Amino acid sequence: LLPLHAVLQIAQERMIKMEEKYNWNLQDIFENEEQFKKEKGEIADILEKIKTYQGILCNTSDNLYNCYKLYEQALEKFEKVYAYGMLKYHLDMSNQDGIKIFKEVEGLGTELSVATSFMTPEITYADENTIKEYIKEERFKEYERDIKDILNEKKHVLSKEEENILANFSEIISAPENTFDTLTNAEFKFGTLIDENGKEVEMTDSTYTLFLKNKDRNVRKQAFDLMYKKYSEFINTITEMYISNVKAKATTAKLRKYNSSLEEAVEHDDASLKVYESLIEAVNEDMNVNYEFIKLKKKMLNLDEMHMYDLYVNPCEQGKDEITFEDAKQEVLNALQILGKEYINKLEEAFDNRWIDVYAKPNKRGGAYSMGVYGVHPFVLTNFVNSKRDISTIAHELGHSMHSYYSNREQNVINADYTIMVAEVASTVNEILLSDYQIKNEKDNKKKAELLYELLEMIRATLFRQAMFAEFEKDVHDKIENNVMLSADDLNDMYYKLNQKYFGPDVNIDEQIKYEWARIPHFYSDFYVYKYCTGVSSAIAIASKILSKEPGFVEKYIEMLKQGCSKKSIDLLKMVDVDLENKDTYKSAIEFYNQKIKELKMLL
Repeated sequence: LLPLHAVLQIAQERMIKMEEKYNWNLQDIFENEEQFKKEKGEIADILEKIKTYQGILCNTSDNLYNCYKLYEQALEKFEKVYAYGMLKYHLDMSNQDGIKIFKEVEGLGTELSVATSFMTPEITYADENTIKEYIKEERFKEYERDIKDILNEKKHVLSKEEENILANFSEIISAPENTFDTLTNAEFKFGTLIDENGKEVEMTDSTYTLFLKNKDRNVRKQAFDLMYKKYSEFINTITEMYISNVKAKATTAKLRKYNSSLEEAVEHDDASLKVYESLIEAVNEDMNVNYEFIKLKKKMLNLDEMHMYDLYVNPCEQGKDEITFEDAKQEVLNALQILGKEYINKLEEAFDNRWIDVYAKPNKRGGAYSMGVYGVHPFVLTNFVNSKRDISTIAHELGHSMHSYYSNREQNVINADYTIMVAEVASTVNEILLSDYQIKNEKDNKKKAELLYELLEMIRATLFRQAMFAEFEKDVHDKIENNVMLSADDLNDMYYKLNQKYFGPDVNIDEQIKYEWARIPHFYSDFYVYKYCTGVSSAIAIASKILSKEPGFVEKYIEMLKQGCSKKSIDLLKMVDVDLENKDTYKSAIEFYNQKIKELKMLL
C-alpha cells in the first residue's frame, strides 16, 4: 500500500489533470514567455523595415510588393502576440503580470498602426493607373482586394491637409458618444423597487432586463417606470447629444462626397443602400406576422391588457435544467452532425484539445466570445453555469470559431478577417440548427414549447426590434440631412409611432416607451443595428437549406466560410443563394418565423 501522502498527491495530480481539460492551453500559441518576448522583438524589427518604404512605397512594384509582404509577416506575428496577451489577461483580470502583458501588446498594436499608417495615403495619392498595372502581376494576387479597396475609397479621400484636420477633430466628433456613455453608465441612478419577495432592491441598467423577465408583473412595471422616469428627466440633454452625433456623421459624409451618412455606412459594411431599403420594406409589408406572435404572447400570459413591460417575460419557462458540460458537448455535436464529418471532427478537436475555457473563475472575464488566432486555432471563452441556455452559447461561439478556422486556413492573414456583415451568420446558423435538433428530439410538449418560444423571441428581437431601430435611425438622419430641426418631442413622437406600428393592436403602447430611443447606445455607432437583421435573415435562409438537405448545399456553405474577406460580403452570401438586396431574403425569414408561430400554437 502507498503511504497516505503519496495517495493524496496522486489524487491531486489527477484532479489538476481533469481541471486542465476545461482550461485554455495557451502553450498552443507560445511554449513560454521567452517565445512570446522573442516574437515581440521580431515584430519590432519588421516594423523598422516597413518604415524604410515610407515616401517611396509606390515608386516601383517591387517596393509595393515587398512592403506588403513585410506587413503580412507583421500581422501574422502580431495576431499571436496580441491573442496571448489578451487571453492571459482575461483569465485573471486582477493579475498584475497579466495586465502588464496586455498593456504591452496594446502598445505594440499602436506601434504597428503608426508604422504602417503611410501605406493607405501613399497608395491613395499615387497615380491610379500605375497601381492598377502593378496589381496585375500574379504575385499581388493575395493583396489585390486590399489595394483595390483603397483605390475605390479614393474618391472619398480628401487632401492630406484636410485629412489631417479631420483626424485632429476625431476626438471632438466622438464627444457626444463619450458623454452619453459617462452620463448613462456612471451618473444615472435609477432608484429602488420592491421585488417579488417584498425586499427593497436597487435597479441598475444591467439588472433592468432581469426585472423585465420577472414573473411578478408588479416588479416588471416598477422597473419600467424607474428606467424611463430617469431618461425623461434628461431627455433634452440626451437629445442634444444624439442630434450633435448625427450632425457630425452627416457633415463628415458630406465632406467625403457621399450622398448621405447612410451611403457612407453601407459602403463601409460591404453592403449597399438597396440592402437597407429592401430590409425595411420587407419588414413593413409583413408586420402582421409580428402581430401574430405578440397576440399569442398575450394569450399565453393570460392578460386582458398587455403592456410594453410584459413583452420580455417567458410564459413557457419550465425552470432551470441542470446540465453538465459533457452533456452540452454531446448535444452540440449531435445537432451539428448535419454539417459533415470534417466540421464535426474539428469541433471534437476544439472540445478535446482545450480550445475552450469553460467555467467561471475568480476575476475571469464575464460573458462569452470566440477569438480566431491566425496560424494557431480559435479560442473560445465561456462561463458555463450548467444551464440549458449555455448549450446555445457554445454552439454560437463555435460557429464563429469554425468560420475563423476555415478562413484562416484558406486565406492569408490580410484576407482572413471577415466583416461584421457576415460575422454573425455562421454563429446564428449553428443556433438555429441546435434549436431545430432540440425541438425535434424533445418528448415533453411543455419543454418543446419553451424551446420554440425562445427561438421565436430570438427572431423577434433580432429581426423586428432591430429593424424598428434601423427605421428610426434612417428617419432621423434623413430629416437632419434635409435641414429639418428636431426637438426631444419630435424624436419621442417618431419613436412612439414606430412602436405602435411594430407591436400592433394587442399591446398597450405605454407613453413612457417614447423615451426608449434615448437609452440605445448603438445609435451612436450609426447604422449598425441593421446588420443584426441581415445576419439573422441570412442564417435562417442557410439553416433552412441545410435542414432540407439540399444536395451540395453544405459544401457551398463551407466554401463560403473559407473566403474570409477576399470578396465583398454581399457577394460572399450570394455563394449560398442569399441576396441581401432582394426583399425575398427577408420575407423568407419572416415566413420561417410565421411557421414557428404556427408550430407553437399547435403545442398549446
